[in-house]
Amino acid sequence: MKTMDLNCDMGESFGAYRIGRDNEIMQYISSANIACGFHAGDPTVMDKTVEMAVENSVAIGAHPGYPDLLGFGRRSMTLTQDEIKQYLIYQTGALKAFCKVHGAKLQHVKPHGALYLDAVDNKDIARSIAGGIMDLDADLKFVALAGKKGETMRLVGEEMGLKVVYEAFPDRAYTPEGTLVSRKEPGAVISDPELVAKRALDMANGFVKAIDGSMIELEVQTLCVHGDNLAAVELVKNIKNILETNQIEVRPMGDPVA
Repeated sequence: MKTMDLNCDMGESFGAYRIGRDNEIMQYISSANIACGFHAGDPTVMDKTVEMAVENSVAIGAHPGYPDLLGFGRRSMTLTQDEIKQYLIYQTGALKAFCKVHGAKLQHVKPHGALYLDAVDNKDIARSIAGGIMDLDADLKFVALAGKKGETMRLVGEEMGLKVVYEAFPDRAYTPEGTLVSRKEPGAVISDPELVAKRALDMANGFVKAIDGSMIELEVQTLCVHGDNLAAVELVKNIKNILETNQIEVRPMGDPVA
């Protein structure tokens, strides 16, 4: 049976502020990307989200970003390569510690927001991220953008010896070049559960329709839904249902079929 990982960005509450319906979402996903305190999240939220993932048998990944709480990590920052690497190690190491406390294993690292998109276009940034992962734990999987546009991330990760997992975003619109439409543009975020489910199935079958109607070929191993999307629970539920209806088993990235 064909398999597909379904991941969600989670643990993005902060102090008294609550973002996302993590407890409900956990029932339908196979991997969770947990914020590490720089763009969202805090020690209490990280601890509770890891605990929740363990209780639901959901694999855990670190979701490190730029130090940008006010901008939710969605603004680019001018940092040195060493700073990016150090920030990644700091954040991922913190989440790895919470995993240890709860008897869980950290599965992957997926950069967040602007850090992710900057790594798509900038080899030095991609190399800093991959280098930080290698220095911390070479067994961690590196999540990178699927398709031709993500080649820089994938090649850097593979050259450095990491296992790279290819990711697509059914709840985000794509440009004809194969990257995500800016959130500043109308229609960049998709919240229709039926449409998102159809796009997820298309991605699992190797393609996605861009905003101009053109088809982009993708090799996809994990699908992402953003936890701050107000329709996230319905989105992951519908995606899981349509994948399984089409004989695609939802399971953690790289997890062998029993």
